[in-house]
Amino acid sequence: MADPAAIPPAGGEARGPDPWDELAGRPDPGPAFARAAERDWPGYFRAVAGKPPRETTLQALDLFDAPGFAIDLGCGEGRDAAAMLARGWRVLALDGHEMAVELTAHNPAIPKATADRLEVRLAAMEAAELPACDLLNASFALPFCEPAAFPDLWARIVAAIRSGGVFAGQLFGDRDTWAALPDRTHLTRTAALACFDGFDLVRFDEEERDGEDAGGQAKHWHVFHVVARKG
Repeated sequence: MADPAAIPPAGGEARGPDPWDELAGRPDPGPAFARAAERDWPGYFRAVAGKPPRETTLQALDLFDAPGFAIDLGCGEGRDAAAMLARGWRVLALDGHEMAVELTAHNPAIPKATADRLEVRLAAMEAAELPACDLLNASFALPFCEPAAFPDLWARIVAAIRSGGVFAGQLFGDRDTWAALPDRTHLTRTAALACFDGFDLVRFDEEERDGEDAGGQAKHWHVFHVVARKG
């Protein structure tokens, strides 16, 4: 496991092979959601490489008149962190997978000129230190928190967001197919809304749709897309 302090900043010199070259050399993993279902994070990163930042992240950034300090929790390959940096923000990017940390630190979408505003740490979300922030972004990350650890994690997220600050991200609903998996956190609509007591909801979109996984098995999606400002 890498020493977080040894992770070079974005735009710095990679240690050994460039992680993005390594990622490009991996075989086609198929649909990203199939890799996420199995927690195959290298396969997931390969499947989503080059995709744009999430809509919830961009909508949250639009709420601010000036850049501040953001935490990107579960930063993945760094697409959302790149968008924040492009708008002048300082960013602490956290992820529990070593490849995610390397990919974010060397993301080619992050110019060298912004490297001094990015810190990348290897840390599981259940144990990550969350300093006070203006924006906490958690794109499709929180559902992968162990259910028993979610109440404490959510309390620390709420505590970290400054008054007037914003949360952006996704929660998974209880009718999602993956709700049957014991290592995922899934919430009813009522429970998801209760997470945002004390927040003003800018966006709370409930998405339900049917699809198929990589093996052709039926997959029902139940996702809450959230942007909320802390009162």
